Amino acid sequence: MHAPESQPPSLSESQPPSQPPSLPESQPPHQPPPLSASLPTSQPTSQPARLPRITILLTTWNGAAHLQEQLDSYRAQTHDAWDLWVSDDGSGDATRQILETFRAAEGPRREVRIVEGPRRGHAANFLSLLCHPELPAGPVALSDQDDVWLPGKLALALGALRDAGPVALYGAQSFHTDGALRRIGRSRIPRGRPCFCNALTQNVVSGHSAVLSAGALELVRRAGVPAGIPYHDWWLYQLVSGAGGEVVIDRARVLNYRQHRQNAMGAHRGLTPRLERARQVLGRTYAGWIATNLAALDRVGRLLTPENRALVAALCAAPPRPGLARPLAFRRLGLHRQTRLTTASLYLAAALGRV
Repeated sequence: MHAPESQPPSLSESQPPSQPPSLPESQPPHQPPPLSASLPTSQPTSQPARLPRITILLTTWNGAAHLQEQLDSYRAQTHDAWDLWVSDDGSGDATRQILETFRAAEGPRREVRIVEGPRRGHAANFLSLLCHPELPAGPVALSDQDDVWLPGKLALALGALRDAGPVALYGAQSFHTDGALRRIGRSRIPRGRPCFCNALTQNVVSGHSAVLSAGALELVRRAGVPAGIPYHDWWLYQLVSGAGGEVVIDRARVLNYRQHRQNAMGAHRGLTPRLERARQVLGRTYAGWIATNLAALDRVGRLLTPENRALVAALCAAPPRPGLARPLAFRRLGLHRQTRLTTASLYLAAALGRV
């Protein structure tokens, strides 16, 4: 994958690998207690035919080292009604050969489509694939090239989306592993309810676990591919919540998230990532992300609810500057992060003119 120069504040800090809710290696789990008030309570069905066919959207870039393991994990899914679309961003290794071999082996029973990526980075690759004019309608599951899915991942997501609203974004949790898939931690489960006022300040939907309903895919396609969006999953969270859609955060751990030097994102573990996040805020990198996202949301304001459209307009009209006006505006408008401490840090950065 293309590695971004910096990493957004998010909720993927690793925790010690004590036993969390997770998918068994051989069957889908029971649905864990919901975080969001709107999280469906359905279980993965034992009748896969009742769940819709889904398209897996995979982006690749020089991923030959680990790609085959990910492809094999698709084959191991308990929900077998899936197709695969791949956007390759100009790989120079054996990635394309691995994909072609996989396509030939799958034969006529499923579509495996390989398209050329835009070569503008990881986020643009995913967004261009989501907006590809020939991509069929229906639910889609996003996938990174170097993870390994647990067998019930698709069934669990589709079961949750079946009970959600027509425009819905699903995200789940992961095990963090080293390059050899030895587990070294786990993703942090968000504490608060997902909403647009949170989405404007941080991301809580990890892209490698994201699944969109057919209605959410149509929303994304209507929005198009905004220029300069730093993180596609953050954009999806903002767009779906801003349009009044449902964001489903599952506590289940549905994949192994491989940590190695070549992947585009790493887990936010330890002191170094925390210092990096502080540097991003103080150096205005974070402010640049916020401004880019707000400008993109403003351009697609017709897709947002009237309340959220007005919120975006108010923020666009008040650029960062030192003083109390901006943090007071943040509080009045309801902007917040997942904890009181990180929300206080956001307001402090706003008072310093850094956000």
